[in-house]
This record gives sequence, C-alpha cells and structure tokens, in this order.
Amino acid sequence: MECPSFINENRVIPEFYRVVMNYPHSSITDVALAVNTTLDQMQLEQCGIMSGQTVAIGVGSRNIAHLPMMVKTLCDRIKAIGAVPVIVPGMGSHGGAEATGQIKLLESLGVTEKLCGTEIRSSMDVVQIDRILDDVPVFFSRDALAMDHCVVINRIKPHTKFKGDVESGIYKMLCVGMGKHKGAAALHQAALRHGFHNVIKAAGDSIIRHTNIRFALGIVENQHDEPLEIKAIRGKDFFSEEARLLKAAKAHFPQLPFKHLDALIIKNIGKDISGSGMDPNVTGRAYDLMEDDFSVNLSVTRIALLDLSEKSGGNAIGLGNADIITEKLFKKIDYEKTLINALTSTSLRKAFIPVRLDSEESAVKAAFFTTGIKNTDQIRAVIIRDTRNITEFWASASLLDELTKVPGASIIEKCSLIFSDSGDIVSCLF
Repeated sequence: MECPSFINENRVIPEFYRVVMNYPHSSITDVALAVNTTLDQMQLEQCGIMSGQTVAIGVGSRNIAHLPMMVKTLCDRIKAIGAVPVIVPGMGSHGGAEATGQIKLLESLGVTEKLCGTEIRSSMDVVQIDRILDDVPVFFSRDALAMDHCVVINRIKPHTKFKGDVESGIYKMLCVGMGKHKGAAALHQAALRHGFHNVIKAAGDSIIRHTNIRFALGIVENQHDEPLEIKAIRGKDFFSEEARLLKAAKAHFPQLPFKHLDALIIKNIGKDISGSGMDPNVTGRAYDLMEDDFSVNLSVTRIALLDLSEKSGGNAIGLGNADIITEKLFKKIDYEKTLINALTSTSLRKAFIPVRLDSEESAVKAAFFTTGIKNTDQIRAVIIRDTRNITEFWASASLLDELTKVPGASIIEKCSLIFSDSGDIVSCLF
C-alpha cells in the first residue's frame, strides 16, 4: 500500500531533543538475597508447607525485571524444606488461551524448567470454587488445587482499566491469572455489571478463603523498571499489604511531564510491555466500557504506533487506542490472539484497527498533519520507546521551555528526525 502523496510532500518536521528524567536510582541489587530475606521475615517454614508436599507456584505473563531469578530462588527455598515446587502459568487467556502457548510465554520470559529445576505444569482446566455478588462464578486452576499448597508471584502496579485500593497485583493474579481463560472471561464480564474493583476484591477474598493459597511475593518496581521492594505476604494480609504496596508503586510510577501533547509517537507496543499493549497511565487513552478516565494524566490528540514487540507473540491488544499504525506493525499481528484477549477482557476497542500507513515516516507525518496545527514548529510532540521506558524520550522544540521547569529533566542533545529510504526512523534512536 502507498500513503497519499500529500502527506509526505514538503512536510516540515520539528527539531527534537533527547530528554533524560533523573529519577532516584535506588533498587534491589541482589534479588536472590531479597527474596530469601523476605521469606525469612515471613517465616516460610511456618506456612504449613512440609517435606514431601507439593507447592504450585503461579507465575504470570508480565515481563518483570529479574523474574526468572525470583522464581528460581523461591523454588530453591521450597525444595530446601523437602517439598516439591511445580510452576503453574497464571495468565488468564494469554498465550492464545492454550496450555502450550502459556508455557512458551513463560520460556520467552526466561522461566524454564531447566533454570528452576522443576516441572512446569500447564493446562487450562479450572474448578469453580464459589459464587460471589450473587451471580458471578469464581474459578481457580485445577493444577494448582491438586497440589497441597499454592503461592503466586506478581508485580503490583496501577491497573490499565480502573483505580481502587488494589488494582494490578496479587488479587488480580489470584482471580484473573489463576482463573485461566474461563475465570478471566467470567470476571471481566461481571465487571461490566458490578465494577472492576468490586469484582476483583470479592473474587480474591473468596479464593483466599476457599483454596490452598498460602502466600504471595509482591513486587514493586521503580521508575527504571527495577525492583524497589519484594515482599512475601501471607494470605490473611493480602489486601492490606497490596494496598500499601500499590501506593508505593504509584509514587514511583514514571509519567511524561506534560498534561497535553499534540502527538505521541510510540516505537513499540506489546503484551510484554503492558497488559493493554500500551499503558493508559502513560498515554491517557482508555475508551472501553466501565474503564476509568486516564486523560487526567495526559491528553493526546494523535497517537501513532510504529511496531509490535517480538515478545508479544503477535498479540497486538491496545492498538485500537491509537490513531495510526504502520503497515509493518499490521503484518506482525496475530489477530486470533489479539481477538481472544479483547473478547476475554471485554475490551473490544483495544482490538480495533487504526489508520494504516506504509512506513514510520508516513505515520509520523500523518500524526502531525492531522492535529490541525498549521505551523509544525508549534507541535507538541514526544517520541518514546514504549510505555514502560519513558525515563528517556525525544521532545519537540516547542516543549523546551516547559521542560526547563521540570525537576530532574535534563536536555541532552538536539536531533533532526531522519528517515531511511524505506521510511524507518534512523535518527533519534534509543
């Protein structure tokens, strides 16, 4: 396909400047030590796990920093008691809602049987353990329930659909992740009637009461996506501790230092980057039913997406929240995986196909052209790698004065946006 010629003809591009946000860089440097320390503080041996028993370890699809080492360390500690750890994927409908797909997702994150010295047992079978809010079934992994005990590992962060005391973390892992495809679909449907926070809280409380869940490892990351806190939490303390850790996560969640942009250019989207492909806490974009308003964080006139991450495995959920995509991105989409994710999460808009253009150059120029701003030098535009990595970005010249007043913002260098013969950006790279 070819872009209409008037988009690329004689179109002026503003100068860009590389900006680095100098957030504090405190983080956990020895992850294995941190996991062992928090397990000691929780007193793992008093959780009822005994020699010869089996322990399911629920691991999700998120690209958490140092996740393989955390899982391995937990496996080693369980084996040290004489118990047998077994890794169970806890990722709802991800991996194409297939058992083999979920194993492949874990392997892509570095969580393998060889590294952890234990079996990965994956099936989509679930058991209904309860009904909540009068009519909502609660499901839990059959593999996990077949074992003597279950623990889960997950990052705690702001959710991409709603705001509440607990959002994306342990509670979501219990009822959506460990509920597999059937549980995830049931709870997302119920959320349209009862509200996301109400459903997740009620379902999580039910799972704590009715299953073999013993404890969880909750992880908070800093603005550089490095672990800031790792906390082992007993089941009875899940809600209070997750709520505390969520406040810490929000305090360290990176955001672009602007309230309005004319154009936001995003190099990559993907499930490994955000459950929504691109995080609305960063982009300000969320359109679906019952989703909270994220535009208070940032209002953007045009969003253009240039590519899909390899680790996303073709799942392009979230692209429908953009205005423009490249043909390159479009050709990488596995629409079946994207559709399963959209239908399960009842987020149909996130699977819509935006305007497609032939190259990165056309996408960028079309984004600028359709803002309606005649003087291109006045366009407020930002280029980011993805919504997980925004401590460094490229800002157009019209944002310079504003950036000089932002604490911690360093303007590093100037760059003219240059494109290759095939239309890919070859300057202003990360």
